[in-house]
Amino acid sequence: MRLDDLDDGNLDDDVNAYYQRGGRGFGFPGSGGGGMGIGRGSMGCGTIIIMIIAALIFGVNPADMMGGGQQQVAPTQQTTASADGSACNTNEATRYSCLVLKSNNDTWAKLFTDGRYRKPGIEFYDGRGQSGCGSAQSAMGPFYCPADEKIYIDTTFYQELQQRFGAAGDFAQAYVIAHEAGHHIQHLTGVADKVRQAQGRSSRVEGNRYQVAMELQADCYAGVWAAINKDRMEPGDVEEGLRAAHQIGDDVLQRASQGVVVPESFTHGSAEQRMTWLKRGLATGDPEQCNAFR
Repeated sequence: MRLDDLDDGNLDDDVNAYYQRGGRGFGFPGSGGGGMGIGRGSMGCGTIIIMIIAALIFGVNPADMMGGGQQQVAPTQQTTASADGSACNTNEATRYSCLVLKSNNDTWAKLFTDGRYRKPGIEFYDGRGQSGCGSAQSAMGPFYCPADEKIYIDTTFYQELQQRFGAAGDFAQAYVIAHEAGHHIQHLTGVADKVRQAQGRSSRVEGNRYQVAMELQADCYAGVWAAINKDRMEPGDVEEGLRAAHQIGDDVLQRASQGVVVPESFTHGSAEQRMTWLKRGLATGDPEQCNAFR
């Protein structure tokens, strides 16, 4: 997807980009903030692996997926731009992520005709960091935090997407950012709050269904963004996006890690569902067609 011309020399300011430094390491969040606790109940290793992988792909706070969402907290780690003053231009992956977010911002600002659109920020980190929703760690994958309206990502995730899940290509990476931008739209429209309230009144299985609908709507919103910017797309982009959507379907991930599929535990949707809603956005370019809650 061609986005280079969007860099006007103020890319960091355009997308409110920062890079947290000095956090290299791998581990799991603790109990504070929106962390994901490992020793929870009677979960087996297979279940834990599934939740980690599910959280790894396009999720909101992983604690919510396990029914352990906690109060959002303000970040405690100071964030600064990279040494040369540019977080976006730290490397090729950060630059492309910023360009995708800028394109999403430009697109959604026009769709919010009442002028209520607020641009989300993007925060990069190495291994581990801090977000307005608690710990940010590589094991969690990219996520959107409504508390500070930022997307958090360790861009080594893109290597995982290619090597572990077989979803290579720049549009697969764009899909990651566009999906998280979709969660920002849900935050602005109030959908996210309504879903959290409904989940608080629901059983675990019913709560998972609400979460699946959230993720499928975000997939559709990613497709809407791409459709509106179809003049920037290149041959093979759609296939890259659909391949990524398929590979991170809950059924595909569960079958690969534990050999069986448990639909009632889905939190992001099956491969078929994810492809269907991404295609719906791509085909219509209309966010009104993205009501996955019906």
